[in-house]
Amino acid sequence: MEHSKSGMNQNEKTYVGYRQVHTSEKGKVVQQHFTSIARRYDLMNSILSFGLHRLWKRTAVKTLKLKEGDRIIDVCGGTGDLALLAARTIGHAGRVVVYDMNRAMLEAGRPKAVRAPFGETISWVQGDAENLSCADQSFDAVMVGFGVRNLTHLEKGFREMHRVLKPGGKLMCLEFSKPPALWFRLLYDLYSFILIPLAGRLFTGSLEAYTYLFESIRMFPSPEALASLLEEIGFSQVTYHKLTNGIAIIHRGVKE
Repeated sequence: MEHSKSGMNQNEKTYVGYRQVHTSEKGKVVQQHFTSIARRYDLMNSILSFGLHRLWKRTAVKTLKLKEGDRIIDVCGGTGDLALLAARTIGHAGRVVVYDMNRAMLEAGRPKAVRAPFGETISWVQGDAENLSCADQSFDAVMVGFGVRNLTHLEKGFREMHRVLKPGGKLMCLEFSKPPALWFRLLYDLYSFILIPLAGRLFTGSLEAYTYLFESIRMFPSPEALASLLEEIGFSQVTYHKLTNGIAIIHRGVKE
């Protein structure tokens, strides 16, 4: 997640879902959305994905092939699901930083770490994903799950992730996408734009937040375009892997 920067061009525009806004406004709108749903965010993920999000996250973290003692940053980490999975692998000698702009999401995640194995290895940091308050070459791996859609400047966020990785460090980005098969995409659109917002209003009181979340998926770059962006930034060995008929994609890259 992100906030506006000083000196930003006030005429520059971006999208919040399908709605075009000044770049200085997007961070505030996204913050409001996530604050409104933070308390029931994990519950809604399980309900709306029929539990699949847990399988996607486990699969995504496994692709990093983490080692005991690794230092990891979970960018746009929210309630810390990816961090909790990584902590089990890196053990007491490792460290995971959950980094997210939204305080309500971080506060919703902290109790899970208290109850989880190796939860004490997790730190919770509130900050801007487009301006990570971390030294160059600090981490063995960077993870980001279902978060980069919310950045105002996508390229800037990925450049920051590249900066904080050690040479040879790995990036994993788990993100939603548009299913390539037309019949499946039509069913998914029906579910996403009608049933999910209604469920969002029922369980969290926020129709708008869940409408935004799935509009943002439709506005996100294709897997091919995102792979090209990662290569332009300097990642090598860039790959992507589709999950559940292309609903979600695991992108990977290595810092040379």
